[in-house]
Order: sequence, then C-alpha cells, then structure tokens
Amino acid sequence: MNPSGDILGRNPATGGTIAITVEDGVIAAIRTTDEISNDYVAPGLIDLQVNGFAGLDLNDGKLTPERVKTLADHMLSVGVTTFLPTLITAPEADIVRALTVIAEARRRFPVVARMVPFVHVEGPSISPLEGPRGAHPAAYVRSPSIAELERWQEAGSGLVGLVTLAPELPGAIDYISALVRRGVHVALGHTAASPEEIHEAAAAGASLSTHLGNGAAATLPRHPNFLWSQLADDRLTATFIADGHHLPADTFKAMVRAKGFERAILVSDAVALAGMPPGLYEQRVGGSVEVTTDGRVGIAGTPYLAGAGLPLCANVAIAIQAAGLTLSEGLRLATENPGRIIGGRGRLAVGAPADLMQFSWHEGQRRLKVSAVWLRGEKVFFL
Repeated sequence: MNPSGDILGRNPATGGTIAITVEDGVIAAIRTTDEISNDYVAPGLIDLQVNGFAGLDLNDGKLTPERVKTLADHMLSVGVTTFLPTLITAPEADIVRALTVIAEARRRFPVVARMVPFVHVEGPSISPLEGPRGAHPAAYVRSPSIAELERWQEAGSGLVGLVTLAPELPGAIDYISALVRRGVHVALGHTAASPEEIHEAAAAGASLSTHLGNGAAATLPRHPNFLWSQLADDRLTATFIADGHHLPADTFKAMVRAKGFERAILVSDAVALAGMPPGLYEQRVGGSVEVTTDGRVGIAGTPYLAGAGLPLCANVAIAIQAAGLTLSEGLRLATENPGRIIGGRGRLAVGAPADLMQFSWHEGQRRLKVSAVWLRGEKVFFL
C-alpha cells in the first residue's frame, strides 16, 4: 500500500504500476502511477475444486468447522480468495455430515462465508468402470436421485452449487435438467459416455467438464470419443489440472486451443497431501503414497497418480509455460473465467469485489510467489 491506503502493484497485462482504491469492500478506482512496485497485483485466484490441503482432508470423516476455517487460511496463503470445497463419492450420510459442517463453518467464520460461495459434489453418480471412476470408491457409486439432492440441500442450507456426474447413468439427463432448474451448475466428469450422451447432457443444461482429460480410461477409441465431444461442444466450459503431471504440456496446450480460451478454467483438484513435505505417507485411499519435490502425488512404486499436489498458484505458472500464455492470460484462466461461475468474481475492474493478491513471478518460474492477499479490501495474509 502507499500512504493514501491504495493497493499498489504491477498490472499483469502491461507491467506498469497501478494504484487501486477500495471503498466499502469494492474497487472504487484504478489509476496508473509513477510509484515503484516490484510485485504484481491481480484478482485473487478462484479454485472450483479443492478436496484438501496441507494435511486437511474434506472427505476423511473428521471434518469440523475449525478445520474448514484452517483450510480457508491455507488457501489464502497461496493466493486463493474463493474456493469450492469438493466432496467426492461417499455414503449419503458422509456427504450430508460434511455439508452440515461446512454450512456451520460459514455461519461461524466470516472469512469462510466470503471465500466459500457453495460446495462442489463430485459424484456419487459417476461411471462405475475402472479408469473413468478414478480413485472414487466403487461401493458408493450410485444413480442420481433428486430426493438425495434435496436431503443434501436441507443439510447444507442449500450449499450444493456444482455437481459432477456421468451423463450415461440411468436418469442422468432428467437429473441434469432438474439440477439446472434449481440453480445448480452441472459438470460432466468421471464418465465413459458416448458422444451422443455428452451432447444430450449439454442440451439438458450441463455447462462444465470436470478436469477434462483425467478421470478417463487409459485407452480410448481414436475417434469418436467423449474427449473430442466435450472439446467440440461450445456449451461446455472445461476445467483442467495444469500441474505438469495430470496432462502433458502438448495435451494441455492443444486442449486449451481446441476448447477456446474463453471456455477454459484451471483448477487445482488439490488433495490433503498437497502442500505437504516430500516423503511417503500412508493414506486411506491409495495406501503408500509418495509426494515428490515437484509436487507429484502418486502411489509409491507405480506410475499412477493419487491426487493433485500443487496449489492453483503453481498451476497458473505451469500453464503459462506449457501453453505459451502471457501472465495475464494464465491469470484469467484462474480468476475471471471461473469467476463467471460465481457471480462475476475475479475481475480487476471498478465495481468488482476487492479480493486481491500481490505476487512476484518471472518467466520460467513454476509458481506465483504470493506476498499479500485482501478480502473485500481487508488484508488477510501477508509475508
């Protein structure tokens, strides 16, 4: 900040220094200035898929409001100002309990209420097949049920705002339509659907593809297949895990080009071991899991991943390098584009919420180094 209280930083689009004036939690003015700043300033990152971080697991049955608050604090430390807690396939009672806890955390902690607009439920209506099911437990995969959704919403005070499902399951198309009528976003993922089923789901209102290119069988028909169909369907915006492990650089670059920049979003899909020191860990899912120095989380001694280990600030930097993006373009994939799903957050514009971050970065660096974060204009993290 400068003496007037403005937030200073380099504009990622131009490199010049700007001063941001905040009033009542929103950006009131943005002006260029001759003052010097070494760090960039940008909207805070928006992560639509967070399963855990730094040892905290949203799906381990041990969730408390305090743990949700701690997870929110960890997200701030890596530049994330909005995130969707993500609950995976599990017994209904477990999903209901987690939703109840997250709703209570939002009531008790204003920072959680600000950062968590709604919850992402990934499953339980996904493909039961090995490969597309991924690490989701087969025993709890089930067909979609509006009655179950309504019980989720009752438990979580209407917090479920995004559901990932496989559109080939019985009743899925009607379920998609019903979700959309209720204001819930629908994503396609962990699927073995036919191209026809993909397009039918989009026509019913599905609007997203969850971590496209992952949660899929290792071998697919050359064409047609559901990857091409999702890339081709302009009604679907795709999320990608650009951590250097889930998608090869060439694949990510080609997918972003095919999908179109406006319809691409970065997510971390971070699990509990994300942000943990390198080493071997015994996990409920995956057994002996190794975290390596480059953030890879894999089943020890195998080529198989056991989740995503890097925060979104690393995904942005890696995406820039992999796809030949500018800093401004890489940031947009993790701010303005996902912000469209959440009421227009993630914009550096007058009238936008003053959820901001300062960071340093240079070309080739594989992480944005976050130095300060503001929520609604209040500094909530700094180094």
